[in-house]
Amino acid sequence: METVEGNPEALRQEIARLGDWFQNFHLGEVQTAPHHPLGDYPAIKWNGFRSVVPERLDGASVLEIGCNAGFYSFEMKKRGAGRVVGIDTDERYLRQAEFMARQLGLEVEFRRLSVYDVGQLGESFDYVLFLGVLYHLRYPLLALDLIRKHVAHDVLLVQSMLRGPAQVLPLDEDYTFWQTEIFAQPGYPQLYFVEHSYAGDWTNWWIPNRACLEGMLRSAGFEPVAHPEPEVFLCRASRQAFFNNDRSSHLLERA
Repeated sequence: METVEGNPEALRQEIARLGDWFQNFHLGEVQTAPHHPLGDYPAIKWNGFRSVVPERLDGASVLEIGCNAGFYSFEMKKRGAGRVVGIDTDERYLRQAEFMARQLGLEVEFRRLSVYDVGQLGESFDYVLFLGVLYHLRYPLLALDLIRKHVAHDVLLVQSMLRGPAQVLPLDEDYTFWQTEIFAQPGYPQLYFVEHSYAGDWTNWWIPNRACLEGMLRSAGFEPVAHPEPEVFLCRASRQAFFNNDRSSHLLERA
């Protein structure tokens, strides 16, 4: 369907036909998710960390993993990014994203792939956006490893739900077998497992505390360099990724 700008009723009908929306877009007087429980989402989230993204991304390539209806992909394109690719596993969200691309007149490529399939893209990107996905994954550290190995050339922007203490405990490189008290200290990295459901969502599998997320990022070869809001980290790809280290080199040989 072509753009339906100037015809609010036709626009509402098409939005409804595309199913329930998780991302709210403003198309004139019409919104796609006006009653979102988090408010004007994800615009309210974006406003908390947009400052760490350059105002001009001219020529930069961008990959958004778990793009949903494409909000962040479109924001990158509005800042002048060159090639922008959004991937998701949900066909409904991808149809919504393609619809919004037509309405906004923005050229973004959308593909049905999971984070575990990023190697199929066969290219790396200047910016990788990994927002609101990690805690929905059964294998979150594997996902970060694959992102670093296959698609993250320079910058990773990551957001995850966080729970538990906000402190980050300074840790030694090693502890003896008998030093068990360290695990009970606030600020020790912890990844909380959700066996059944959390917040009414059975896809919430693992929820880290801040120390855990930072440690996972470093382990996968990313160095957090900015923390613009409680759940968001801007990272640079480390020169020495973890899968080049002796400890873990065998883990991604076939990935």
